[in-house]
Amino acid sequence: MHTVIRTRQPDAQAEQTLLNAGTPPLLARLFAARNVRSPEELYTNLGSLLPFQSLKNIEAAAKRLAQAIRNQERILIIADYDVDGATACTVGILGLRRMGAVVDFLVPDRFKHGYGLTAHLAEVAAQRGTQLLLTVDNGMSSAAAVERAKELGMDVIITDHHLPADNLPNCIIVNPNQPGCGFASKNLAGVGVIFYVLTALRAHLRAQQWFAPNRLPEPNLADLLDLVALGTVADVVPLDHNNRILVTQGINRMRAGKTRIGIRSLFQVAKRDIREAKPFDLGFAIGPRINAAGRLDKMDIGIACLLSSEPGEASALAEQLNELNRARQDIEQSMLQEAVAAADQIIVGNSLSITAFHAGWHQGVIGIVAGRLKDRFHRPAIVFAPAGNGELRGSGRSIPGLHLRDAIDLLSKRHPNLVLQFGGHAMAAGLSIREAAFPTFQVAFETLLAELLDQDTLTRTLLTDGSLKPDELSLQTAETLAKQVWGHGFQPPSFHNQFEVLWQRIVGNGHKKAGLNCGGQVVEAMFFRCTEELPAKIRTVYRPVANQWRNQCELQLYIEHWEAA
Repeated sequence: MHTVIRTRQPDAQAEQTLLNAGTPPLLARLFAARNVRSPEELYTNLGSLLPFQSLKNIEAAAKRLAQAIRNQERILIIADYDVDGATACTVGILGLRRMGAVVDFLVPDRFKHGYGLTAHLAEVAAQRGTQLLLTVDNGMSSAAAVERAKELGMDVIITDHHLPADNLPNCIIVNPNQPGCGFASKNLAGVGVIFYVLTALRAHLRAQQWFAPNRLPEPNLADLLDLVALGTVADVVPLDHNNRILVTQGINRMRAGKTRIGIRSLFQVAKRDIREAKPFDLGFAIGPRINAAGRLDKMDIGIACLLSSEPGEASALAEQLNELNRARQDIEQSMLQEAVAAADQIIVGNSLSITAFHAGWHQGVIGIVAGRLKDRFHRPAIVFAPAGNGELRGSGRSIPGLHLRDAIDLLSKRHPNLVLQFGGHAMAAGLSIREAAFPTFQVAFETLLAELLDQDTLTRTLLTDGSLKPDELSLQTAETLAKQVWGHGFQPPSFHNQFEVLWQRIVGNGHKKAGLNCGGQVVEAMFFRCTEELPAKIRTVYRPVANQWRNQCELQLYIEHWEAA
C-alpha cells in the first residue's frame, strides 16, 4: 500500500494572532493548522459553551420532562448499547433523579432486539407502566416504534445525534443534525445532547421555583461532565470547540478526583493513572472495557458500573468489564486473522472495498474488525455476522473521502430490496441484509465505490505537523502536548523526521523498541506490531509521549509509520 506523508499548513495570520495572545510558538503552529483562528477558540471554561436555547425543540422537551416530574410520571430511558449510549443513559438517570423524576432505563439486547427503539421495546415499556419514553443516542430511525408507543398511551422524546432518515418520527426531537436546527455544533455526541437537555430542564424548573434548599436542592450538572467527556471521546465525534470544552472540563474533574467511582475503578483495572487522565485513556482503555459489555453481554453491566456509588460494587463490576474485554480481544484476534486472510486475496485483485462474512463470526465484534481491516488496507470495510432469521448484521468503517452512511443510502435506493436497515455517520455505519443477498451486496458495493472513489482517496495519506528540531525532541515538548485535549477532528500532533537507528530489540508480544539519533539528540522509540529488522536510517512519522515507568517520566516516541530513508 502506497503511503504519502504531507504536512499540515498552519494559517499564517491565525498563527500570528495566537502568538500575539501569548500562545507558545509550537502550540500556536499546531492550533493554527487545526483551524483555530482566535484565542477565544481555546477557552475551555463552561461559560464559553454554546447556549442550549439554539437547539431545536429543547424548550418543548424541557417542558414535557418538567410536567412528568411534577406529576411523578414513570419515565423510561431507551439507550444505545455502546459507550455513548451507556454514558448518556447514566447522565439521564442521575440528572433526572436529582431533579425529582421517577426514571428507569432499558438497553436493547444487541442480539435479541437490534438497535434503538423498536415497536417491541415500546410494548415492553408499556408493560412496565411507562408514561414517557426518552431515547438517548438513538431514535432517529424509529418512526414506526414512536407510532406504536403513542398507540399504547405513551409520549416520546428523542434525544440523538445521528443523521436523520427521510421519515422523521412524529414526536419531540432534540438533535443538532435534524432539519431546521440552528445549533452551531453539529458534532455533539448522544451524551452531549442529553446533557444539554438537562441544562434546559434545570433552567425551566428553576424559573418555576421547583428547587428549594430544604427540599430539593438545585443540582450541579457539572458533576456529570466526567461522563460527558468519556462518551464524547469514545464515540469518536469531532472535537470542535464546544466538544473540547466538554471534554476538557470532564478530564479536569477526573484528574482532580471529582469523578464517578465506576470511572475510577475502570482506570484502576486498566492500570492507568486517573491523575494523568488523557483523551487517549478514555478512547483506548476505559471506553473499550465498557463497550465489551454491549458487545458480548448486556450493557446493563457497564451502566451499573457507571451508576454505582459503592466502591466494592463498582470495583467488582469494573473487574467484570475487564474480563469481558479480554474475551472480546480473543474473539477479535481470531476473527481478524480469518478476515485478513480473505482481505489479502481481495486486495491482490485490486478491489476498492473489503466486504467479509463468516458464519462463525460474533456480531458484537464486527465493528472493531472492520476498523482493523480499514486501517491495514486503507479500504472501506464492512464485516458481517449472522443475526438470526436468515439475516446478516454488518458494521462498516470508512476512509477519508467516502461518507459511508450516504454511500449505503445511495446503494439502498439503487437496489431497493437489498439493504433491510441502515444508519450511521460518515466514517462508521451499520446495516442488515439477507444472508442470501451477501454476494449481490458485495458486487453492488464494489460497483458503487468505483464511481465514488478516486486514486487520491485510495492513497493512504499521513498528515503531520512537520519536523521537530533536535532540541524540541524533549520531555518538555511531550508534556506540553499531553496537557492539551486532542482527538478526532482535532488530531493529536504527529511529526516526521529522519533518524539513525543505534540499537533495536523485540519487546512484549511482537513490538520493537529502538534507540534513534537525530542531530545528536538520542531518543527511545516504540514500534508497535513490528518485528522487522530496521535499516540503519529511517524516516518516521511519530508522536512524542511522556512515558511513565517505575515512577520515572521519560520521553518516548510512538512510531506511527516508518520507511527506509
